[in-house]
Amino acid sequence: MPPCPGLTCRPFAQENCHLIYNMLYNIQMEIGMVEDVVRTLGFLCMGSRLRRIGERLQADTQQVIDEAGLGIQAGQYPFLAAIDRSGPLTIGELAQAVGITQPGATRTVGQLLELGYVDMQPAPDDQRRRLVSLTDKGQDLVDHSKKVIWPRIAAAVADLCGDLDGPILEQLAAIEDGLAAVPLARRNAAEEER
Repeated sequence: MPPCPGLTCRPFAQENCHLIYNMLYNIQMEIGMVEDVVRTLGFLCMGSRLRRIGERLQADTQQVIDEAGLGIQAGQYPFLAAIDRSGPLTIGELAQAVGITQPGATRTVGQLLELGYVDMQPAPDDQRRRLVSLTDKGQDLVDHSKKVIWPRIAAAVADLCGDLDGPILEQLAAIEDGLAAVPLARRNAAEEER
């Protein structure tokens, strides 16, 4: 049997946590359920678990978008939101604003161009730079989404996270900031030096 992931249990609840975990594990084995290794391995698989959660949230968001009959992918919305908030941006600025690689941003902008939601024009001050801006169709989509889609998704995620202990957005920001300051590969070395 894998060890109980009770490393995060509060001391007063740890004994009960172990008992419940063992009971659930035994039930899973009796009915032939496969162990959720990513969950069981705790911190070791944090990246995989966050990715899994992100993919699930993305899929559920896509379902809301599809039900509304909008022809856009959930992963494209942050680009439209960045342009709406900041005005025209270069591909590099969009990549930075959304937190992905420049090739990924180029691919997404290409898709949005094909859909007619964005336009790309040379910057007035430097013809080598190309600025991505919302088209009228893109602005209409953003305006509609701000009123109908985004509040629905934000409320659903807030409801999902409502019973968590501690503000999840602050915790995620702390993880992102911590990784930016000291990547995982350097953390063990930094710990050994202390």
